[in-house]
Amino acid sequence: MVVATLLVILMTIPGLALFYGGLVRSKNMLSVLMQVLVTFSLIVVLWMVYGYSLAFTEGNSFIGGLDRLFMKGLFNAADGSFAMGATFSKGVYIPEMLFAAFQATFAGITCCLIVGAFAERIKFSAVLLFMVLWFTFSYAPIAHMVWFWMGPDAYSAASVVDEMNGKAGYLWQMGALDFAGGTVVHINAAVAGLVGAFVIGKRVGYGKEAFTPHSLTLTMVGASLLWVGWFGFNAGSALEAGNSAVLAFMNTLGATAAAVLAWCIGEALLKGKASMLGAASGAVAGLVAITPAAGNVGLMGGLVIGFVAGFACLWGVNGLKRLLGADDSLDVFGVHGVGGIVGALLTGVFNNQALGGPGLVGDWVTASVVSNSIGAQVWIQLKAVLLTIVWSGVVSFIAFKVVDLVVGLRVTEEEEREGLDITAHGETAYHK
Repeated sequence: MVVATLLVILMTIPGLALFYGGLVRSKNMLSVLMQVLVTFSLIVVLWMVYGYSLAFTEGNSFIGGLDRLFMKGLFNAADGSFAMGATFSKGVYIPEMLFAAFQATFAGITCCLIVGAFAERIKFSAVLLFMVLWFTFSYAPIAHMVWFWMGPDAYSAASVVDEMNGKAGYLWQMGALDFAGGTVVHINAAVAGLVGAFVIGKRVGYGKEAFTPHSLTLTMVGASLLWVGWFGFNAGSALEAGNSAVLAFMNTLGATAAAVLAWCIGEALLKGKASMLGAASGAVAGLVAITPAAGNVGLMGGLVIGFVAGFACLWGVNGLKRLLGADDSLDVFGVHGVGGIVGALLTGVFNNQALGGPGLVGDWVTASVVSNSIGAQVWIQLKAVLLTIVWSGVVSFIAFKVVDLVVGLRVTEEEEREGLDITAHGETAYHK
């Protein structure tokens, strides 16, 4: 779990930072790197102050309580003892502080993903103020709804099942499957990014000038680091070094590879040639789609999910983008939104044991595994997707409007033309 946590930090800084940085124009390279680095740092601090408590302590079915405010209770200085946290197996624990650290990196990268949607035109102060609001009112509640439950040992007898279920998050109670964050991370962030792209408006010259990535080499380095780090993200979500982690690991390998091939095939058919940017985008699309499914589907199901996601996200950044008409600078919604939705829904299909999936725990008292009806599970998955879209959409819209009133969202046209590196940070990425 320590290594998995470290790998998620690698995904974010440097992985996501370089992936996004290479995609913008050179005059905005440092601004994107700064937005990712400082957003991640901000969220880690907020997580330690109150975020972890709101997401992962007992409260109601939508938000946690304040038992872990300032991380209190995780470590007892008087006797040197550490609080232990549940995993998914009875009698197996990890230090709760380690779980809190692992989840801090999830909160951090989720907020950093949003940055790509309004890159090259937003005020640095606006990014940070928005992140505080969105993290508090969208990330923490959705994480609580999807992932908070009382742990396997709480289910000691049939008589307490209903009581324990009643203390879990809303979507957990509903039976939504999200292994590592299809709803919590990808759809949640993608909707925030799309709302931001609409509210902030298009970049100066959008549709008239070519906005070509300034360094596809760095984007490739970033995408590679994302793939490497994602093994920590997905396999680590098993919380124990066991079979479930191995399944998640192998699916993260297979689905991503399938998505790379699918995107390249789709691009070759549409445009006559496959591009490096396309292959890298395909990798991210596969990673996104397999996130909710990683430990919840069999290996062939994983390949199908990756393959479908490659084509779906290629449409997301081309056809869907034109339909929506928003200037989502780095295609956050086209990849994370579309990929997250595809992955979440197909998890409901390929979780079924008849299709090679592991099934799901039908009874936590005996930890017996059952196979849900595909239709019923897909319906549950769809409700989780829709709730996440509406929740994040409403919170994001209000948060952007508040930020606009307080500090203003956009830089001036003059500053935008000069580039945010110089105007916001007083630096340049490259010296000619």
